[in-house]
Amino acid sequence: MKNPLIILTGPTAAGKTKLSIALAKEINGEIISADSMQVYKYMNIGSAKIQSDEMQGIRHHLVDILEPTEEFNIVLFQKYAKQAIEEIYAKEKIPIIVGGTGFYIQSVLYDIDFGQTDGDTTIRVELEQLARSRGAEYLHTMLAECDPKAAQEIHANNVKRVIRAIEFYRQTGRQISEHNAEEREKKSAYTSRYFVLTDRRDKLYANIDQRVDMMIAQGLIDEVKRLRDMGCKRDSTAMQGLGYKEVLSYLAGELTLDEAVYIIKRDTRHFAKRQLTWFRRERDVIWIEKDRFAYDDEKMLNYIKQMSADVLI
Repeated sequence: MKNPLIILTGPTAAGKTKLSIALAKEINGEIISADSMQVYKYMNIGSAKIQSDEMQGIRHHLVDILEPTEEFNIVLFQKYAKQAIEEIYAKEKIPIIVGGTGFYIQSVLYDIDFGQTDGDTTIRVELEQLARSRGAEYLHTMLAECDPKAAQEIHANNVKRVIRAIEFYRQTGRQISEHNAEEREKKSAYTSRYFVLTDRRDKLYANIDQRVDMMIAQGLIDEVKRLRDMGCKRDSTAMQGLGYKEVLSYLAGELTLDEAVYIIKRDTRHFAKRQLTWFRRERDVIWIEKDRFAYDDEKMLNYIKQMSADVLI
């Protein structure tokens, strides 16, 4: 028998946090955050990070574990998440992966092999220099030439992943999209249930706009100032998160505050749309459309428990 694993994901601002805590209480679970920004200390507002007083005693893994000047990527996420899963099993509890980063979830669910190369960073350094001198769009065009499918899947602004895809092609002669497609065909490494929480698009977008306004009111500008003063540069991994790079541009005088807020809202809506596209491609997904449950948290929770009953035995 494979070990049980519950996944609760969905687009940003769908309401995953509240439901995940209720679920963890019900099934004796602990939560593993599948979020590329919440791993960083001091990045609370822009990442919509759950605070300790909101956790209701439920242990959250992979939150506040790195300094914002440190590197984080999918390979590290997979490593830390698998360690957390084993720790949770040792306590005879159920791991619940919660977050909106679909590729992170996939890396654990299917135990994806990222085809680690020989450690030579020459190509990566060259591509990073190109990104600085010619820009993200130029690099994305390079990717489109060697791996058109990867270029469709990876946004130009995600420079780290664009670089990794080109580097993989140059080092192995294979397209990373082809490699990832093969890895996705693997069977799940767990007895799992994969829930996607979502809402009507108009409500989701309204929630996103409201959340961004709240972040500004809560002090996002001061949070980014502190991070900048701590040594976080524009090309730092931590500063690639939505909200952070736009506020840095505002602080540098490149955007007005209204322009920065507009871009954050627009790009977050686009991000939510891409998240939903990703989840629709995934296998064995169970959709939880909030309007079909009349926005009743208890009904959604009971549905998750019902659909997970055979996993949780």
